[in-house]
Amino acid sequence: MEPAERIAWLRLALTPEVGPRTARTLLAACGLPEAIFVAGRASLARHVPEPLAALLAAPAPAAVAAAMRAAERWLQLDPSHSLLTLADDDYPPLLLATADPPPVLFAAGRRELLQRPALAIVGSRSATAQGAANAEAFARHLALAGLTIVSGLALGIDAAAHRGALKALDDGADASTIAVLGTGVDVVYPASNRALHEAIRRRGLLLSEFALGTPGIAHNFPRRNRIIGGLARGVLVVEAALRSGSLITARLAADGGREVFALPGSIHSPTARGCHRLIKDGAKLVESAQDVLDELRIEARVTERRAPRPAAHEALLAALGFDPVDLDTLVVRTGREAGSLTAELLELELAQDVERLPGNRYQRLR
Repeated sequence: MEPAERIAWLRLALTPEVGPRTARTLLAACGLPEAIFVAGRASLARHVPEPLAALLAAPAPAAVAAAMRAAERWLQLDPSHSLLTLADDDYPPLLLATADPPPVLFAAGRRELLQRPALAIVGSRSATAQGAANAEAFARHLALAGLTIVSGLALGIDAAAHRGALKALDDGADASTIAVLGTGVDVVYPASNRALHEAIRRRGLLLSEFALGTPGIAHNFPRRNRIIGGLARGVLVVEAALRSGSLITARLAADGGREVFALPGSIHSPTARGCHRLIKDGAKLVESAQDVLDELRIEARVTERRAPRPAAHEALLAALGFDPVDLDTLVVRTGREAGSLTAELLELELAQDVERLPGNRYQRLR
């Protein structure tokens, strides 16, 4: 991209009064952004309100010019930093076909991932241990099958999905993960995800339509959900309350013709109710990552090998079931002493088959 063209795209993206829809209106009327800023006030006023036409016909305001200079510095700082626009040949075709594609995206990392088949995995920020384990396991398996995992880098399910995809890279996958942010691409939010943010920048892709430095503002996060769903062939929801951003993502994806998958949970869990509602509304119930691959007609590229469990472990896992159980209940169910059960539960915990919960309770993970 020529410098003048890039500067015009940056001005269009960084002018607060110009949202995505207005930007597309102007582009449709004038062509490339350079033409917008030389079109003149009267010409622009035929397409946008007069005050905005006057603003665009004048030199860039000081605040916008400063933001443009900051973006230019950021783009030059690292070869992995880039600006993706509607005019670029590698703009993701699935996202371009949505009702509200962002005119400009700031990217940090492996931009080529935007051309790979992708699946979005989203869910509750207040995920249960089982939900996070499920999201990580599904993401790893699906990434091993060649799907790039898209999520929002929030706490809970999002973070677990990103971690699972990164683990698949360690296991030989050529797919990775894309984090679509509700902040500037250079902002770590939440702060506790700093290490994950950096790992995705190095090994995956960070993506945002928001200006550099944009902090975590509540109304920006629902907006980014349309991008998460728009990049992917389908959306898998793992734990969600009845009113959650994950359900918004799923419904936007469904409206765009994408597949929607939901993982069922306990009927007693508030974080399963959103998934159950989606299933009632027509989402596909999935019990394994293979269910997703079958629906999308994707053949797994890597076969996972897991050593068989000892028979004693299988018996204890059967006694556990899939809801949290306290040790006294396990003693009654198995007829065994608490001491031997505790030792075997520790082995299962180390094998990541079981998690210990507060109150001397245990939860089966797989």
